[in-house]
Formats: sequence, structure tokens, C-alpha cells
Amino acid sequence: MASLRNNFRLSSAARYVGLVGQIVLGVCLGYGQTTNTTNSCLDCHSALPAPLEVTQDKFSQDIHSQKGLTCTSCHGGDASSYDPTVSMGKKAGFKGKIDRKQVPQLCGSCHSNPTYIKTFNPGLRTDQLDQYHTSVHGKLFAAGDSKVAVCIDCHSVHDIRAPKDPRSTVNPVNVAKTCSRCHSDAEYMKQYGIPTNQYAQYITSVHYQDMVVRGDLSAPTCTTCHGNHGAVPPGVDKVQNVCASCHVFQAQMYGKSSHHKAFEALNLPGCVVCHSNHGIQHPTDAKLGAGPEGVCMKCHQPGDRCDRARVNIQSGLMQLDRSIKEADQALRVAEASGMDVSEARLAQDQAKDALTKARVTIHSFKADLVNQDIQVGRKLAASNLKAGKDAMVERNHRRIGLGMCLVAIVMMLAGLWLYIRKIES
Repeated sequence: MASLRNNFRLSSAARYVGLVGQIVLGVCLGYGQTTNTTNSCLDCHSALPAPLEVTQDKFSQDIHSQKGLTCTSCHGGDASSYDPTVSMGKKAGFKGKIDRKQVPQLCGSCHSNPTYIKTFNPGLRTDQLDQYHTSVHGKLFAAGDSKVAVCIDCHSVHDIRAPKDPRSTVNPVNVAKTCSRCHSDAEYMKQYGIPTNQYAQYITSVHYQDMVVRGDLSAPTCTTCHGNHGAVPPGVDKVQNVCASCHVFQAQMYGKSSHHKAFEALNLPGCVVCHSNHGIQHPTDAKLGAGPEGVCMKCHQPGDRCDRARVNIQSGLMQLDRSIKEADQALRVAEASGMDVSEARLAQDQAKDALTKARVTIHSFKADLVNQDIQVGRKLAASNLKAGKDAMVERNHRRIGLGMCLVAIVMMLAGLWLYIRKIES
């Protein structure tokens, strides 16, 4: 009984060592009968509990495994032997568990070697480690902060998949969730003094809807704006420069506006003032209004010059939008009646383009420029509305003509019938 009690009191570490020993002894029974395909690492680790469990199925999904690399490529040792003194011996260069502090340099030993890495993928960049050293993560890591992200935090460990794989942690659709594992953890991020609601805001944004719901992989995610390995895209010190990498025309208009100078003077973050950052919503004309969705009146006073311009611009946009919808309705009715309004349909696309352009030109905050686009759109919409109405008038004329023809035909048939009756009598 005393022996049993002593065994029961073994620490979890001692019991774990015993389990490892049993596994090693078990697999060693096959020592001397290995083949070129033997992987003693996986044979052992497949039977170990998490977090040391690495199954053949899991490792086979790893991009390194698929390129022909094995456990020993990173951990050293001799996977062809079941003898622990050989497979995990110093002569075989066995490293064992890789210390977190060694991870970036270990990954970089291959990924920063163009001669080696290009044999696997000629298009793969080899400056990731250099970029990492310039990033916020890399600088903090170099200063001794082991909590910041290293390669394995984003890419995983034994089941690293290519970014194009939908299951990859760095696939564009999954990037935001991967970043959120640290950046949404308030306790983990407490010492850095930065918000932890970025992901919660992002999943409400128009960017998330485009990326995840609509499947547009060109839509922005965390790395689009913040970078990935370097985390310092050009011009990141100014928000408008980051936004401009996609929203080129809006940025050009904004650069000419009075707001650009005002925001620079007040050290305000450009686009974020009106659109926010992580939780960007689909922009609507209501943002020009004075209601809860409006943004202009957060800074401007009712009745001032800018407020009057705001009212003018919003009114013009609403009128153009209403004109386009009226023309659409008229053309739909005409099409449903079998009338050919294809030319007006093409012109209607131009009217919608004018509305889109006017909404982009808003960023210049010059009412006269916006009104130019609005007037172009309204002329097109009015012409298209007239085309739809004219088509309906022509339809009605055709129906009247058809009706008169039918009456004439009926009268002719009736007269013919009467004439035949007369002959027969």
C-alpha cells in the first residue's frame, strides 16, 4: 500500500516522463528494422498527449512536409533510428524543443537564404526576417519582450499551410481572426495600452462584408493596412496614405480640399475623422445630413458657409438618386411591355457612374465640382426617363393601331359571313 501511495503521489512531470519512456521502449522493439521512410519522431509524437502530439495526418498537411522536409530539418536528430541515443543524440545535431527566442532566426535560416528557398518556390520573398526586425513586433522582441508575435504565432507550427489554402491561418479570409487571438485579449494586451476592440469593429465593417461574405480577397484586412512581416507600409504615419493605396481618386480629391489642410494643422487622422478606421461602414448620402448618421455637423455650426454647401451637395445627390430611380422604373415597365430601350439602358449606366463620381468628388469639399457631376447625371437620367415614357407612348399607339386592325378584321369577317349567307339563300 505504501508503494501504491508513493506512486500516486508522483508529480505530473514524473508520470509524463514515464509515459515517454514506455513509448520509446515500445518503438525501440522495432530498432534495426527501419526503412528509408521511417520517421521515429512521428511514431513517438503521434502517441503523445497535447501539446506534443503531432500526427502523421497533421504533419502531412504542412507545406514543409509537402516540399520534402522532415522533423529533423528544424529539430535536428536522426528520424531514421528508433534508438534514442542516435535519434536524439548530439552527434545527429538534435536540438529538441525550439526556444521561442530562437524561432525567428531558425525560420530565417532557410527563408532568408535565396539560394536555398528559391529551389522550392522561385516566387517566394526572402526578406521576411529583415522586415520583421523593422516591425513593432520585431523591435519589442529584440528588446526582450517574448509576448509579441513571432513566426509560429501567425503561421502555426506543425501544420503550416500555404496562404492560398482556405484553412491557412494567414489566408486573407482568416488573417483578422489570427491577429485577434492576441489583439482581442484584453488581459494579454494590457501592458501595451492599446485598444482590443479592433476585431469586434472590423467584423461590422464594409471591408469584412466584402472579404468574408462576398468572397472578395482583394478587400482590406489587417495586413493590408498594417503590413505583415514588416508591419510598416510606406506612409503609414499618415492614415490617408494607407487608405489611398486603394481609394486613389478619393485621396486625390481630399488632397485638394480645405479639410486636408485643416486636419493637418489640427493633427487629425484624415479619413478616420469621417469614416473611422476598423469599423468602416458603407458610406451613404446620410453622412452629409444633420441626423445621427451625419458627420459634418460634428465639427461645423448650423448655417455657416460649410453647412450651406453641405445642404446644397446632399440635396443635389438626393435629386440625382431619385431621378435615376424614376428612370429605372420607367425603363423596367417599357422592357416588360416588350419595348426596346437598350440604348437608354446603356445611358442609364452612365448616369449611375455620374452619381458615383459625384460621391467621390465630395472628398474635394467643393460644391461646384460636385454639382458638375450631378448635373451631368441628371441630364442623362432625364433623357432616359423621357426614353422610357416615349417607349410607353409608342406602345400605346401600337396597341391602338392593333386594336383598330382587329376591329377592321372582325368587321371584314362579319361582312364576308353575311355575304356568304346571302349567296347561300
